Amino acid sequence: MATLDLNLLAALDALLAEGSVTGAARRLGLSSSAMSRTLTRLRAATGDPLLVRAGRGLVPTPRAAEIRDDVHRLHHHVRQVLSPPSSRLDFARLERTFTIRASEGFVALFSVPLLTAIAGIAPHARLRFVPKPVKDATPLREGQIDLEIGVLGASAPEVRTRPLFRDKFVGAVRQGHPLLAGDMTPERYAACGHVVASRKEVLTDPVGEALDEIGLKREIAAVVPSHLDAIRVARQSDLVALVPRSCVGRAMIAIEPQIGELVSFELPVHTPEILISAMWHPRMNADPAHRWLRERVKTVCHATFPAADDPRFAGF
Repeated sequence: MATLDLNLLAALDALLAEGSVTGAARRLGLSSSAMSRTLTRLRAATGDPLLVRAGRGLVPTPRAAEIRDDVHRLHHHVRQVLSPPSSRLDFARLERTFTIRASEGFVALFSVPLLTAIAGIAPHARLRFVPKPVKDATPLREGQIDLEIGVLGASAPEVRTRPLFRDKFVGAVRQGHPLLAGDMTPERYAACGHVVASRKEVLTDPVGEALDEIGLKREIAAVVPSHLDAIRVARQSDLVALVPRSCVGRAMIAIEPQIGELVSFELPVHTPEILISAMWHPRMNADPAHRWLRERVKTVCHATFPAADDPRFAGF
């Protein structure tokens, strides 16, 4: 096997198909003398004459006739394995389940448009959404998920990324909340009871850090798993929810009408924008189906997010 030359397989396939040294040479773009030397090497490798003279032509030996179809299939398969994959997909026959790890808010806002975009092109493709309890790159590295949507982590420098849209934290309260009856100062904001979304034991976020810098502290009355849970709590209480702007925009209200019962407001302290990205492992980068999925996600996000109230946070 150390001296195996796969070029011999291509030459053998051409010789058995053409039944002629001249024809095989023409097929492979070689000279007749080079093909004759290759036939000599094939005879030594197989221990069989393969093609023998009969009159003015060549005829296959029984061994050559026996292996002709296998040689052709092997040559075809080797060419497939050692060639770049076709970028053209037969979407009508594509049967594949894509696993996407994303927040509840992303699933609520984008899953239906994404499913619609995919079903119209690849009716047999499936999407499987799974929750993201922590920012851990292991599922991407091990192939358990195809795509992750969210804020970039620092645990996997090899992971490929594509920005989808920018978001921003805002406050949200029920209509008629006392906080709305007056100036939105840091002091009045911090003095309220708050509900925040977190799956971590340590409650740190940009708003808490900004308040700390000016000597203020919030009273966090409830911690819930997701921002949509925080919205539900705030809608039925006097607690102030901290949520991404996309969760209370017009696009989300169209999906969850009860969100329209909330009033959102700009925070009285500065917080950085949130960059939401798609992340995947580099081994999936050249996969045509995965590349197609990434394009669909980008297109849907760019089409949907500008509907969230402020064009400054539109997708790019």
